[in-house]
Amino acid sequence: MRPASLDGYVGQKHLVGPEGVLRQMIEARRISSFILWGPPGVGKTTLAQIIAHTLETPFYTLSAVTSGVKDVRDVIDRAKSNRFFNQASPILFIDEIHRFSKSQQDSLLGAVEQGVVTLIGATTENPSFEVIRPLLSRCAVYVLKPLGKEDLMNLVERALKEDPVLAAKKIELKETDALLRYSGGDARKLLNIIELVTDNADELVITDELVASRLQQNPLAYDKGGEMHYDIISAFIKSIRGSDPDAALYWLARMIEGGEDPAFIARRLVISASEDIGLANPNAMLLANAAFDAVMKIGWPEGRIPLAEATVYLATSPKSNSAYLGINDALQFVRQTGNQPVPLNLRNAPTELMEELGYGKEYKYAHDFEGHFVKQQYLPDGIHRQFWKAQDNPSEAKLKERMQRLWGDEKEE
Repeated sequence: MRPASLDGYVGQKHLVGPEGVLRQMIEARRISSFILWGPPGVGKTTLAQIIAHTLETPFYTLSAVTSGVKDVRDVIDRAKSNRFFNQASPILFIDEIHRFSKSQQDSLLGAVEQGVVTLIGATTENPSFEVIRPLLSRCAVYVLKPLGKEDLMNLVERALKEDPVLAAKKIELKETDALLRYSGGDARKLLNIIELVTDNADELVITDELVASRLQQNPLAYDKGGEMHYDIISAFIKSIRGSDPDAALYWLARMIEGGEDPAFIARRLVISASEDIGLANPNAMLLANAAFDAVMKIGWPEGRIPLAEATVYLATSPKSNSAYLGINDALQFVRQTGNQPVPLNLRNAPTELMEELGYGKEYKYAHDFEGHFVKQQYLPDGIHRQFWKAQDNPSEAKLKERMQRLWGDEKEE
């Protein structure tokens, strides 16, 4: 089912449609190096092969999983010897380029820069994290999207009509929801599902129930070390921050069903409790820590319950990032002003010499005063700055009122 031309290519109209940048480059027969970034099964390898076939140029392929620096150099040497005058540069396609080490990527730089090869890389990972900057600067990056319902249905119909094995069978496509849902926008997975469902049957009616029973479990697209991993945890945290418990539970379920490490989820809940809920509801940190502890003790599947409890509690809690902003402001200030000396009254005096030099002199012990408070200098000399600023919630309103009562206007900028 792999097409040999753009006319048979499914999906990615933003790149290969009439106004698509890749179609225009192919039609102009001028291809520069680029990286295709997208989820599995959306046509990265197929697109590279179509380009090489259309331009009638030598096509070399390497897998980053099995190839080393020597393999890269061998291909580059062969490309140099196969280059003819006025012919387009040979294409070097590297699948899973994100798995190449720095030294392997370095070995490509000269050949790409000199035009010995036109590099087409394919990756499921964000190239800005996985591809070295010098190589990335020499390549455009094109994003491929998961195939939509229309694209997937087009592929199914073509498979049933054009594949010689399937075309010889009597297959009725009665329901498609399960096919589309389980494929998850992945053309390869879709074709594998069709092959599994239609195997050992000359006459068949494809229904949702049939597909579900043949698959037995949902082959969710979830790579615990990949782009999907970071996208889903990002959606989870942002849903909590946005006070949407339903969305937060959905993304939590996606992670649990995808086999995410429960400790990773629990850690992120603790971070969210301190960063996003903070002083607006200090109990959030206690509950998040308790959920972390419970999950470590009881494991799966019951661990989903304390995680869900903490998720809902954090999502429905009032929000404040005053402590988060305060420490960031203080860190930036310290980096700008350097190591300012500690005021003498705050210094420890463990030796007689230090005591003679005034270390700890005039320090006032707060508990000796009414209300366990006394005004004195705590910041370095000459520094008058407010790092923590209360936000608009009942809990911090009480803290702000207390600070104003103790310090007056001294804690206001």
